[in-house]
Amino acid sequence: MPGWVWWVPLGLATLVGALLAFRYGWIAATITETDVINAMASRYVTQDGGPGATAGDCVGLAGQVDGAWITVRCGPRVYHVNRFGRLIATSGADGFERPST
Repeated sequence: MPGWVWWVPLGLATLVGALLAFRYGWIAATITETDVINAMASRYVTQDGGPGATAGDCVGLAGQVDGAWITVRCGPRVYHVNRFGRLIATSGADGFERPST
């Protein structure tokens, strides 16, 4: 069996790992608190807030649970977001829940 057959899978795995590391680094470096607050405010207005919900109901706080970078409080709803902008947990009038992925 030629020697290159052994090295191609290792090279591909290294390339995929490097691309993923670059992607997550880029997200962490470019995402801002404002981006996260605006995204959660938009979610609150369109999905969770009801007919009287406005983006002005939302305020950003430092992370309130383990692993949360920012906690966004919109009326009775609370969104916990990690450093990559991913929603890790929500809580509100209906209790604490982890979002389905």
